[in-house]
Amino acid sequence: MTKKLHVGNLSFDTTKEQIQELFSQAGQVTEITLVNDRDSGRPKGFGFVEMATESAAQEAIKRFNGHTLDEREIVVSEARPREQRPSPPRSFDRGRRNRY
Repeated sequence: MTKKLHVGNLSFDTTKEQIQELFSQAGQVTEITLVNDRDSGRPKGFGFVEMATESAAQEAIKRFNGHTLDEREIVVSEARPREQRPSPPRSFDRGRRNRY
């Protein structure tokens, strides 16, 4: 069973390949996701690493939380489930004010 980890405080220059190389030292990595800003496309400085097993995930947390990567001390922890946020109300007036 896979286990997803949150990796924070990443340098904006850190690549998936660097993360793959580092985390594969703790076990099999099944997926890496680096989060980018939706509007600008620039990195947000965090991402997620999915490890193949629970024991590999725990080993990665133990070994790499506080580890220096690209001159930044990264933070590694178990990822929390994504919160369900309510959708903002939709406006169908396309920016025009209601005329009453």
